[in-house]
Amino acid sequence: MEIKISEIKGPANVTVLQVTGKLDGSNYLDLIEEARRAYMDGARDLLIDMSQLTYMSSAGIAAIHKTALLFRGMPVLEDESGWAAYHAIDRDRGNGVQHHVKLLSPQPEVAKILDISGFKGLFEIHNDLKQAVASFLQ
Repeated sequence: MEIKISEIKGPANVTVLQVTGKLDGSNYLDLIEEARRAYMDGARDLLIDMSQLTYMSSAGIAAIHKTALLFRGMPVLEDESGWAAYHAIDRDRGNGVQHHVKLLSPQPEVAKILDISGFKGLFEIHNDLKQAVASFLQ
């Protein structure tokens, strides 16, 4: 997996993490760490560009959830993995759609995983970059 970071400046400054390749148990911590670094550097709105992501495992789902927690200013437990991570996601469903982390252009296989996991109800998913950036102002 490769992660490229960029920033779109405007009325809403949006940090974009473009994820390329496969997001799985071998590298999901890299995504969390890049998100943490961006947050510590002042980013408050994050767009995860999934247009080049070809595969995402359950570990990837957990990484995206932990990223959302980071951008809500909540603590992220390092030892929370496996079923504990899924229980945390389930508990979080009552908080509604994430406002500071959004997803962009998931490939069909990744979109299927997002749907099965229930993430389509937790995250705004956009297919247009301009629309996604503008959604942070709403």
